[in-house]
Amino acid sequence: MNARVQALIDQARIMTAEERLAALDALQELVTPPDQAWEGAWALESEDRVSAYQRGEIKAEDFDVFMDQMRQDYLDKK
Repeated sequence: MNARVQALIDQARIMTAEERLAALDALQELVTPPDQAWEGAWALESEDRVSAYQRGEIKAEDFDVFMDQMRQDYLDKK
């Protein structure tokens, strides 16, 4: 790792979680610029999913319970 990258990592270590998230978002946009068509399609999809949930057409699962199950199903089988 070069000195500039190391300096960036060192700075990230002293940032708040919110600052790190903002930095990661900015870095991601440098690597992969936003795709407006995809973002619009995803916004519509997410709105449709929230509406379906509110109408009782789909159920939600607790994130931690879901992730525990995924870990058991996929990571513990190595």
